This record gives sequence, structure tokens and C-alpha cells, in this order.
Amino acid sequence: MTLSAILRTTALSTAAVVGVVALEVDPKLKSYEPTTGITGTLISVGSDTLNNLMTMWAEEFVARYPSVRPEIEGKGSTTAPPALIAGTAQFGPMSRAMKKEEINAFEAKYGYKPFELKVAIDGLCVFVHKDNPITELTLTQVDSIFSSTYKFGGKPATSWEAVGVSAWAGKPMATYGRNSASGTYGFFKEVALNKGDFKSNVKEQPGSSAVVTAVAGDSLGVGYSGIGYVTSGVKALALAPAKGGKAVEPTYENCLSGDYPLARFLYVYINKAPGKPLDPMVKEFVKFVLSKDGQDDVRKDGYFPLTAELAEEQLAALEK
Repeated sequence: MTLSAILRTTALSTAAVVGVVALEVDPKLKSYEPTTGITGTLISVGSDTLNNLMTMWAEEFVARYPSVRPEIEGKGSTTAPPALIAGTAQFGPMSRAMKKEEINAFEAKYGYKPFELKVAIDGLCVFVHKDNPITELTLTQVDSIFSSTYKFGGKPATSWEAVGVSAWAGKPMATYGRNSASGTYGFFKEVALNKGDFKSNVKEQPGSSAVVTAVAGDSLGVGYSGIGYVTSGVKALALAPAKGGKAVEPTYENCLSGDYPLARFLYVYINKAPGKPLDPMVKEFVKFVLSKDGQDDVRKDGYFPLTAELAEEQLAALEK
């Protein structure tokens, strides 16, 4: 089921969550209750987008279990599947879903698929400098800015005038993005570029924060990154579907409803053999992440928390 479909099925039952206070966690989420005897090394390898959040979760988990030692590495989503397959990490955070070939490689070794946890909701944003007068784009325009293949039917856009900023006639764009190891790169390529190719002049940055920092320091800049990295130096644009229509801002309500076109889940993958219990530390960390406490960290980090319904569904699946 697609993100939009999943979120639309929960939107009506979560009106209290997306009402007056947009960034409160679902009050139906359960608080985390610590247990005893949890120890070991908690190793996470994967997404840069989730690096801050994994660090926050690990720090709070260790505060409850001082015998646990965390090791968090965030060099890109493509590093998660190999680490899980090799057994060098228990957690593989990814800002995109695993690809079929990654799942197949895991299954070839273990005889079952990796267990997918949805841990947060993100609005992947197109950021411009705070002084840029533009407020919205269509996905066709986004594709025209970043792509060399124009699969949404647009034409090359290399100046701000080309996307309607007449006051900036003749001013060239400076485009910033992620490298191919990034799940954000992969998601943006698939959805915003309609599986097209990036232009060769997109300046690849080593992390999500670096993209936003680059745009904040370049008045002509435009880049893409998760909403959790927004700063006062940039603004996130409202986006309309490729065929036009109303531009939608990347708010919690719009991501939860699936109306924002670049809404996505953020994931953590684990090695869970069907019918067998999880390692106690792994299980408790997952329970913490999906609790009210863990989802409040999602809110604090600038992403959007899960609904209680989504959290409970995943906790139930862990018991199978």
C-alpha cells in the first residue's frame, strides 16, 4: 500500500492529532515503560536524514539503560542493507523503502525478508533562500530545475525567470542535492523526477544539513532535503502535482493526509526471524521508538510523528 493510501486510511481517526496544535503527538500513543536486564551494544548504520533522530533515540534509551553502548553511523540509506546482511548492525535506518534487490540479497542469506518499521513521517522539501520571492512550484517545474530528462513534460529551467520569478530576470539558479548513496536522493529521483536523471551540475552535498546550509548561504540556491533540517535561512516551497492544481505546503496535516506530493515514511529495518523472539535490547529499543516518548523525539527533531494506529500495528506485527 502506498504512503498516500496508508495515511488517508488513518486521517479520519486522527483528527485530534492534526487539529489546532499541528505538532503534538497522538495522545493515544502509549508512554514507554522501562524493563530490567537490558544491556549490549546498539549499532545503527544507514540514513543521514535519520542520523540526528537515531542519536536522540539512542541517548534517551541509554539514559534508561546505562549498560547499553550506542554506535550510530549515518552515511546514507544504501549503507543500511549491507550492514544488516553482514550482521554488523542491528538497525538500518533508511529514508526510502528498501529496493527489491536489497530485500532479495537479505533473503538470500537469511531465508526471510528484513522487517520494515515505519518510524516517522517526513515532508521532503524543496528549499530556497529565505529572500527568494517564489512561494510554490509544480512538480513539472521541479523536474525542469533538477532533471536532464524532463519526464514530467517540462523544458529546461536554468534561471529563476524560467519558473516565474520575473523580478529575478537573468539570474541563474544554483542547484544543490544529495549523492547517490542517499535515500533522499533516491526518493527525489523516483518521485520528483519521475525516475529521470539529475542534471550534471547539481552540486552534491555530503548530508541533508549541508544541502540546507548551502541554500541558506546562496541567494540563488535551490535544493531538496527533509523538513527536519529546515532553518531560518531557507523556506520550504508549496508543491503542486506535475499536471498543475493547487500547491500544497509540507505541513503535518498535508503529509498525514497524503496531499503533499513528496510526503514519505522514514524507516528502520531490523533482522526479525518470523516466529522467533527478538533480542531483548532490539525489542525494547523498537518499543521506545514507537512509544509516545520516541515519537515526541520525532516532533522535536522537526519531523512528523506516527499515529497511535500505525505504531500499534507495527508493534503487533513484531509479535508474529
